[in-house]
Amino acid sequence: MLLALAQWLSQDVRFFSVFNYITLRTVLAAMTSLVISFMVGPAMIRKLTAYKIGQSVRTDGPQTHLVKAGTPTMGGALILTSVAITTLLWGELRNHYVWVVLFTTLGFGVIGWVDDYRKVVHRNPKGLSAKAKMFWQSVIALIVGAYLWHTATLPAETEMIVPFMKLWVFPLSAAAFIALAYFVIVGTSNAVNLTDGLDGLAIMPTVMVSGALAIFSYVAGNAVFAKYLGIPYIPGAGELAVFCGGIAGAGLAFLWFNAYPAEVFMGDVGALALGAALGVVAMIVRQELVLFIMGGVFVVETLSVVIQVASFKITGKRVFRMAPLHHHYELKGWKETQVVVRFWIITMLLVLLGLATLKLR
Repeated sequence: MLLALAQWLSQDVRFFSVFNYITLRTVLAAMTSLVISFMVGPAMIRKLTAYKIGQSVRTDGPQTHLVKAGTPTMGGALILTSVAITTLLWGELRNHYVWVVLFTTLGFGVIGWVDDYRKVVHRNPKGLSAKAKMFWQSVIALIVGAYLWHTATLPAETEMIVPFMKLWVFPLSAAAFIALAYFVIVGTSNAVNLTDGLDGLAIMPTVMVSGALAIFSYVAGNAVFAKYLGIPYIPGAGELAVFCGGIAGAGLAFLWFNAYPAEVFMGDVGALALGAALGVVAMIVRQELVLFIMGGVFVVETLSVVIQVASFKITGKRVFRMAPLHHHYELKGWKETQVVVRFWIITMLLVLLGLATLKLR
């Protein structure tokens, strides 16, 4: 909206043409979502507290978590609101990728909101059933995958590339592309949700990965940079940098309230949506495998749950003291803040490794 206004004003005042630069709008998007979240956050926390929309805590987990019972949850709605408003303000609304990422993010956010609402308002510990949750996640992911396939105009938009390997490019069939989109979007969504178990643990890696994806989006949408770095050129993908900037800004603001000891939790409404957002952006800019690297903490957290469940069903024994992995380290004696900061450090290193794939090919 503001971009359209700036473009109209630039016809008479040349200064406003500066808003055509994606880099500037990405920075402005981050700042706008940051300010919105800071302004709305305190009032939202008060409302959630007044309505007694509090988090329930497992009694079989670390005993230090029992004090968190009743902490307001569903705070992810603040992030989604900030990101949506910011993207509409600074994004190029004629770009179909902008609407794809908003549809995916808000769609998964609705699923998470229903799950949270049933848990904390209706006092239904099961929330939205696993089958229903997976069904609606699958519907959205398959729709998005099919849309991206049918709107692709260049071979590069549907090819899989392998990090660090310049010549390893694999064309995908329609079925393979849509299946890949399904696993990336749904998998990342649930991986972030599983990681969201400690104060600040999930949001900071999300901010770092979204910042890196903003760089990938900008480069992929620039024909000159894409050719120089040997990555797929995806016309229009540069606008996703604005969206990623919005996530980064809103995420940092949310961390202000979510840092230990947390005043509010993200809930499924935030975790499912943000994970899906990272997944769909990675799909569009053809960096699914790089997302796998940068989101290594999310991947390991998910694998720990899979391994734990499989081991218990097959052998009757548990591999970890508790899954997801962050609880295992807590039960081993690590303080919550130690687990969080160490996982942040690991994510930072993995994000730098992912960014290195831009040049090391």
